[in-house]
Amino acid sequence: MSFCFSKMHGIGNDFVVIDCRGNAPPLTAALARRLADRHTGIGCDQVLSIEDSTAADCAFRYSIWNPDGSRAGQCGNGVRCITAWLARAQLIAPGPISLQGPSAVVHCELLDDGQVRVNMGAPRLDLASVPYLGEGDSARVSVMVAGEPLELGLLSMGNPHAVLAVDSVATADVARLGRLIQALPGFPDSCNVGFMQVVGPDQIRLRVFERGVGETLACGSGACAAVVTGIRRGQLQHRVRVSLPGGALVIEWPDPAGPVWMTGPAQFVFEGEWNDD
Repeated sequence: MSFCFSKMHGIGNDFVVIDCRGNAPPLTAALARRLADRHTGIGCDQVLSIEDSTAADCAFRYSIWNPDGSRAGQCGNGVRCITAWLARAQLIAPGPISLQGPSAVVHCELLDDGQVRVNMGAPRLDLASVPYLGEGDSARVSVMVAGEPLELGLLSMGNPHAVLAVDSVATADVARLGRLIQALPGFPDSCNVGFMQVVGPDQIRLRVFERGVGETLACGSGACAAVVTGIRRGQLQHRVRVSLPGGALVIEWPDPAGPVWMTGPAQFVFEGEWNDD
């Protein structure tokens, strides 16, 4: 089997994008694992497949695959890359577009400067929706990790997130704590773990340890989760610049009953042909 692919990234969060519309064969977990392998495949944080929509109000559908072959429910950086891919293929014009995502319909806007603004949906703040098997205020959940008491902000942005405030992201023990938090019995579906350093009321620094991936240079839904947690704790304003290792995003949550908005770039790296014979 051979097909063309695009390699893209959103502030360092990199993707292999495949056109699976029409009569193209569907992507499988096994193929996603081979594509994502950085030694024997193309290499990426996640594989994105663009598909024909089954919803009347959506132009296209997309799926997200982790390097281990599991599915992801949402990826803000991936959505921006899909929107930019559709624009370069002249399938959409600048302006608003609706896409059928794995967990919900996503509304995007291709801006005149090439950046993409994405309606990431309203955060789900009840613990059952994360899901987390526990009780308490989801903005401040106390857990024990390797004998150390930690306070997590928990929410779902279409995928589960745990946010941990740290004094410095530069010295945070991301890999060790990320794995330990993901393995807590309260997270039946694991979680993405964000390490947030509040710089000021309109700026944070963030590193994210993603489930099925490990630490990535950027995570759009993780940036949203961190800002929502900071706003709920009274630490942040409603428009925040999020600095990640791969670059910066602007996250807005103007209405606590409304959606989170994310604005950022999407870039093409190269294109090629995959031969799986």
